[in-house]
Amino acid sequence: MKIILLPFLFLFFFTGNSQTKITFDYDAAGNQTNRILCLSGCSPTAKRADVKQIEAITEDDLLKFSPQDVISYYPNPVKEELYLQWQLAKENYVTSIMVYSVTGQMLQMYKVNDKTDSLNIPFQSYSTGVYLVLLSYKDGGEKSIKIIKQ
Repeated sequence: MKIILLPFLFLFFFTGNSQTKITFDYDAAGNQTNRILCLSGCSPTAKRADVKQIEAITEDDLLKFSPQDVISYYPNPVKEELYLQWQLAKENYVTSIMVYSVTGQMLQMYKVNDKTDSLNIPFQSYSTGVYLVLLSYKDGGEKSIKIIKQ
């Protein structure tokens, strides 16, 4: 029985098409730019999902803390630049924005005046990892955002 079962199992494993395939795309410098998991019917000519090209940030693109919150940020994870936007309140507004490493080291501080409602923070010079962006308000309140740098 074992002798008959062994060739059958051997034939089953080599003729089965149960393996998945992962394909990768690379840029000119050799960096991986895209990874695609093909479950069935993979071919180099298969049509890929359309990627949304961002020309201008719309309200739908912004991630919010909660529906009633007035601070939005985009994108997370970030590759080059983080876009922050908030609504101005007459008596309470953002006074400073600080970027911290996950170890607690302050990397950058931005002073903000009461008329500013957005800020672009460059992340190109930071290494891959997790960072905290802390927004300080005039009344002493603070909000933090966890940002992942790719």
